[in-house]
Amino acid sequence: MTKLALAPIAFDMAAAFVQAHHRHHTPPVGHKFSIAAMAGGDLVGVVIIGRPVSRHRDDGVTLEVTRLCVADGFPNACSFLYGAAARATFALGYRRIGTYTLKREPGTSLVAAGWTLIGETPGNSWSVPSRPREDKHPIEPKLIWERAA
Repeated sequence: MTKLALAPIAFDMAAAFVQAHHRHHTPPVGHKFSIAAMAGGDLVGVVIIGRPVSRHRDDGVTLEVTRLCVADGFPNACSFLYGAAARATFALGYRRIGTYTLKREPGTSLVAAGWTLIGETPGNSWSVPSRPREDKHPIEPKLIWERAA
């Protein structure tokens, strides 16, 4: 198996990879930065990091993995990208990085990358009467993971 390497990636390319490969999410609307996982010259995964989606976590010192997506057949690529996202976040002066997984997902890659499970959220819809929205993602309980500097 080809050794994985990190590379910078533009948001539009990372978003296109998510659009093509993610099993239940569309790309986010923006990012602070994105990182690619390369195997040889092939793009095999991306991690997109942005401001926290929850206003309660958006404190100016916290970033969030808003998407992580890896092509099939690349074991350890998820933990490779989660680790890189945390290191880059801390190098930029942020103090915490978080992410969410579906409750039914084990979080093995996060644990391998040194992240800690810190809680659970009910995963409700973003749609409210004053701002109706179409849900384009799973509406089910989610686990909240974090890594601190």
